[in-house]
Amino acid sequence: MLTQLDEIEKTALAALASAQDETALEAWRITHLGRSSPLMQVFDQLGKLSKEERPAIGRRANEVKRALEGAQAERLELSRQLALARSLQSERLDVTLPGRPFPKGRLHPSTQILRRIYRIYAEMGFQAYRTREVESDEYNFELLNMPPHHPARDMWDTFHTSSPGVLLRTHTSPGQVRVMREYYPEPIRVILPGMCYRYEQVSARKDIQFNQVEGLTVGYQITFSDLKGTLTDFARRMFGEAVRIRFRAAYFPFTEPSAEMDIECFLCEGKGCGVCSGSGWLEILGCGMVHPVVLRNGGYDPEKFSGYAFGMGPERIAMLRYRVPDIRYFWTNDLRFLEQF
Repeated sequence: MLTQLDEIEKTALAALASAQDETALEAWRITHLGRSSPLMQVFDQLGKLSKEERPAIGRRANEVKRALEGAQAERLELSRQLALARSLQSERLDVTLPGRPFPKGRLHPSTQILRRIYRIYAEMGFQAYRTREVESDEYNFELLNMPPHHPARDMWDTFHTSSPGVLLRTHTSPGQVRVMREYYPEPIRVILPGMCYRYEQVSARKDIQFNQVEGLTVGYQITFSDLKGTLTDFARRMFGEAVRIRFRAAYFPFTEPSAEMDIECFLCEGKGCGVCSGSGWLEILGCGMVHPVVLRNGGYDPEKFSGYAFGMGPERIAMLRYRVPDIRYFWTNDLRFLEQF
């Protein structure tokens, strides 16, 4: 049987020399190392041999098996190297061809318009001041002249949390009291940007979450004319000198007198559409003189100090600036929309 093993090894190695590719090598493996191969049959017959012959035959059979497996591995690696060389020779890379375009990320349109708002107000001397999105009932309502059960609270559809007195802020106005308490008794000129949340019906002009930029100025002899001048200058810098604006009387519990500022709807050019509810105008902010109660809650004496405040919606401004017909586009993450900016 030792002679038979020598013959099996010699025959298998001779056949291996003629295998040129991976397919032929796999066929060789099945023939000479597979379950039905002559070598495996020798292993099957070991149990029939005498105790004296079995160690020598078993040792020689394992030597043949290792030799054939090693030779196959070397031949397989050589075959792969030859295939790679042929591929490199026949499939040369033309480095002069232009590369594939790589898609680049870009700023979200809301971020773009926010940065433009920041820049405009920075040129006017305003500083940015960040405040928290999760607020207390005290700061969101009570300190803004809305005690418990005040009917004006119904103007803000509020997301309440499971913790009593803790809610998602409905506007950035709570930051007014926080910044006044921090800056007192210095004059103030700040903007307070951030995300707000309201539980209301989603439509082409309203959503349950939106950015807002609050503005606050407190000092000596601040008048409503200062407020109108600041906001008019802002509108002209944002939309151009020819922009048409209007102020309408309004009610907010934390300002008195109060107003809303409208911009002529660029989508329909004042003729009326679904975005402006057929009025030809789109409200972009509410404003007014800071209520004496709010000034006092912030630490300022309303007999000596006065101030104005405003809160604007950047998405509304972006709708006008870029002629976007639906505010919901800003949060659906549709690349067909976002890639236009």
